[in-house]
Amino acid sequence: MSKIRPDASWKELPEGGIIPEGGTSATFKTGDWRSERPVWNGESCIHCLTCWINCPDSSILVVDQKMTGIDYDHCKGCGICASVCPPKVNAITMVTE
Repeated sequence: MSKIRPDASWKELPEGGIIPEGGTSATFKTGDWRSERPVWNGESCIHCLTCWINCPDSSILVVDQKMTGIDYDHCKGCGICASVCPPKVNAITMVTE
């Protein structure tokens, strides 16, 4: 099997979920797969980090125990971060791409 280029589109990936080598999650930018994206409001965020704990793609950026943004290169737009954000805070909302 040939090596997959880091800039390969999802259409160029092998069929059947084959993972040809280790460490591909950091190499491949999978954010272009999403149809919705989370938008973070830093002014209303209370930095509870519930979004960070629940994000399956490790796309919540944290520095010194405070959320600083979202890694859109790897966020697939699942919406988990928005759904676990405390309702009274509502610091993360989903918007259509």
